[in-house]
Amino acid sequence: MALTDYIHTFGSTMQARFGERVHKVSIDAGFTCPNIDGSKGRGGCTFCNNISFSPHGRNPRTVAEQIESGRQVIRKRTGAQSYIAYFQAYTNTYADPDVLDKMYREALDEPDVVGLSIGTRPDCVPDPVLDLLAGYREEGYEIWLELGLQSAFDETLDRVNRLHYFSEYRQAVRSAQLRGIQLCTHLIAGLPGENAYHYRESMERVLELGTDGFKFHPLHVVKGTMLANEWRSGDFVSLTQEEYVNVVVNWIEQAPNSMVYHRLTATASEDILLDPAWCSKKWLVLNAIEDELARRQVDTDNLISQVKAV
Repeated sequence: MALTDYIHTFGSTMQARFGERVHKVSIDAGFTCPNIDGSKGRGGCTFCNNISFSPHGRNPRTVAEQIESGRQVIRKRTGAQSYIAYFQAYTNTYADPDVLDKMYREALDEPDVVGLSIGTRPDCVPDPVLDLLAGYREEGYEIWLELGLQSAFDETLDRVNRLHYFSEYRQAVRSAQLRGIQLCTHLIAGLPGENAYHYRESMERVLELGTDGFKFHPLHVVKGTMLANEWRSGDFVSLTQEEYVNVVVNWIEQAPNSMVYHRLTATASEDILLDPAWCSKKWLVLNAIEDELARRQVDTDNLISQVKAV
């Protein structure tokens, strides 16, 4: 068995839609964030690695150069010949629409790029930007807007210094849906102060509004963050791998079967990861999620059989 026997992964969804492998190519287009540049704040989220915010520490290559580098790696690894340009680093709608259009078009001008996936904050998707994305969709490109919600609880968002709220996510979702733009919602498990109730309720609130996909992330502690200070002082304790797997499978069971999962876990490089250690081992976590899905399926099948026998 495989994960695709239980859920619609992004890869399997693209395979069905295009008839071939389609992979995301990650791009750092040099954007910043309103929680960094001073328009809303300067500290960033408590879990973000502030060292990487230094403008002197970033010198991204052109979009075309990054796509070429990514395609060389992906072709060797999987043989894929088509790609989604994934604008990933920082807030990728946080610029004038003309500037965004130039960057997005540089990606779409590549003959083997079939679409865009744009990672951003819910408070940074004004109508002109959504109109831009809707225009690409009308041209036939695969377009995904990835909204970093993380939690549906405003008190949690305050605690981790997100400086946006669920109301802004709600507005962004409705505006995107009016334009037919596909949505991928990011949720984090293990945020300070949250428990099973918060996880269940965040998922319920997101599903009530509607989304087409999810990315799930475990909260991990990395060097150079405010969260690292909380962890060192004992004010924050990370989820265990077993706890995280349980949260993810619960989320999957809450969501409709048609949901597309872009990511089920996230990792950090060992040179900056402080805790938990299992966040450096992506495949062990994915295998554990698959095993739990399989176990629950068996339990469900046995229960159904017992009911029918009665």
